[in-house]
Amino acid sequence: MRLSKYEKETIILTSEGDDTVQIYTFNASLKRRLAEYAEKYPHLARLDKWTAEGSVTYVLDKSRVSIRLLSPLSEERRKVFSECGKKYGMNASRRLLEQVAT
Repeated sequence: MRLSKYEKETIILTSEGDDTVQIYTFNASLKRRLAEYAEKYPHLARLDKWTAEGSVTYVLDKSRVSIRLLSPLSEERRKVFSECGKKYGMNASRRLLEQVAT
């Protein structure tokens, strides 16, 4: 059975009393990032289970997870970022940081 995009959820589960966070996801990018993190830091993250449908569940140390809320960009800043992207391409911020560092 094939799942719809609406059925392919990402769920972040924890409680105030836990020291860990469970992340259940179908998202390919997030699965890749979690796998790389768990391989690099096995004492902080591990694959708990996976399903034939394509989901994975990772357990991470709670101190390693944060949720960041971003403010909307002003029209002025959006234009600056757009011009920078047109000039330097998709990785403009990385290239600009490299230029500043040298």
